[in-house]
Amino acid sequence: MTSPTIPESPPAAAAVGSGGVLGKVAGLALGTTLSRLTGFARTSLLVAALGAQLHADLFTIANTLPNMLYILVAGGVFNTVLVPHLVRSMKNDHDGGQAYASRVLTLAAVFLACVTLMLTLAVPVLLRVVVDDSYFGSALTEQRESIVDLARYCLPQVFFYGMFVVVGQILNARGVFGPMMWAPIANNAIAIGVLGAYLFVYGPARGRQLWGAYTTGQELLLGIGSTLGIAAQFLILLIYLRRTDIRYRPRFDLRGSGLGATLRLAGWTVLFVLVNQLAYVLIVRLASAGAAMQAAQGAGGGAGYTVYSNAFLLIMVPHAIVTVSLATTINPTLAAFGVDGDVRSLASHLTQAIKRVLSVIIPICAVLPVIAPVLADILWGYAGARDSLRPLAHTVALFSPGLALFTVHYLVLRGLFALERHKTVFLVQCLIAASNVALAATLTTAISNAAVAPLLAAAYSGAYLIGAAASVRVLDLLVGGPEYRELGAFVMRILPLSAAVALAAFGVRALVNVAGPLESGLVADKISAGVELLLVLLIGSTVAVMAGRLLGIGEITGAASAGTRLHRLVGRR
Repeated sequence: MTSPTIPESPPAAAAVGSGGVLGKVAGLALGTTLSRLTGFARTSLLVAALGAQLHADLFTIANTLPNMLYILVAGGVFNTVLVPHLVRSMKNDHDGGQAYASRVLTLAAVFLACVTLMLTLAVPVLLRVVVDDSYFGSALTEQRESIVDLARYCLPQVFFYGMFVVVGQILNARGVFGPMMWAPIANNAIAIGVLGAYLFVYGPARGRQLWGAYTTGQELLLGIGSTLGIAAQFLILLIYLRRTDIRYRPRFDLRGSGLGATLRLAGWTVLFVLVNQLAYVLIVRLASAGAAMQAAQGAGGGAGYTVYSNAFLLIMVPHAIVTVSLATTINPTLAAFGVDGDVRSLASHLTQAIKRVLSVIIPICAVLPVIAPVLADILWGYAGARDSLRPLAHTVALFSPGLALFTVHYLVLRGLFALERHKTVFLVQCLIAASNVALAATLTTAISNAAVAPLLAAAYSGAYLIGAAASVRVLDLLVGGPEYRELGAFVMRILPLSAAVALAAFGVRALVNVAGPLESGLVADKISAGVELLLVLLIGSTVAVMAGRLLGIGEITGAASAGTRLHRLVGRR
């Protein structure tokens, strides 16, 4: 996926430009795409079944709680510091790391089992922290009982999330990357089956059900079904673990095993994760008020956490496919420059990488507000959720500036990590978290409940405006040089191109609206919306490539060329 405009050392250029690496990226892109597609099928069924108001929030928050808690209690260690130590034990230990892996699995299983049990018993206390106080008023007694029950059925996921990551890290350390990427598709498939069964048995929520509680049977189906999905993705990794050279047996001889050093070295990285998650808990609490306060007044409506989380899921698709794929290819090169102390090459390489990504992301961000209503209609315009399409579209639109800003921040952090400035990363993340919470609390004060989710999206964008500026400035102070002036000049060139793409998208939508739908009905409406979206994407990308050539923006033509090669490789798989 490397554009020829990026100067690299010959070995790095050869590696990135080789078919083998592009083939791996194609595999990652294919897995990511399938995972996202099944994820969108799941969320479409969820809002079709539950709507996007308080009724849906009860389940969505309960089902989000396990992942939030797992990251708070263990994610920083499991997600970030295990792989280097697993690799070191493979190379240095006489048994190839067998004993170390067994100790890690034993410690993780015991710790997670105990934590999961304690958290499940503490559900009412946890919800006092996570959701708005309106849930605990007399008007929402039945809804509060439902979210407590749902959370208890979902919280065993904490154990399975943790074990999934630990086993996945052991597989990664042995060069087996595919299963951890593909296993979540099984979780999505089970969730789709559960929601399909829910629709078949209970039908979609309508009327007052959109902000009402659940029956016991509904809670059992949704809660236990969701937990089975997370358990399944963990069990899939166990199958692949058995195919490696690891032969697990419980080991409690932890003294002198090196695990203490692993935990101590987590340091700033763990604090980084904790700050992120604590800020997110506060955002969830603010979001939960959107639909709950409206329901407490005996009315429907309100844009709460379901609206916020679904819009965020959509906005992260370009990040997962474009930014993360590129970061995967540049991380080794940046790390090598950092080890060598070659800060000039690191700055130049990173700046060119940011330009490549922004050449795709900024036009996408410009188009998203234009096509947000169409995307919302295609993904979520079913049954009771049709009443929430406007706040869903507004939330997607207000997230779009944050996507570009988050992209810059995310890639700059790769440079800071390469320089081993973990404390600096933590401090910048504290600034972002504080900004996000402060902006969110300020914007959501004394406003309509229907605007809570969109304004939280605006707060996210504002926070990453501050964060991107801070991270770029910090890296500039560390490495110096004119690269960021070059980056600023590039952004000023890409903005007119992005405006042209957005204008073309607006024109396509205007023409389609003038023509009107050929037929009425749900299927015909979705086909019309799909055709409209395809026309926007086709004409928008054509305008982008033509404008890129006209303005001499090599990154645009390079991205188009890489996309064509990637499409061919994916097509062969």
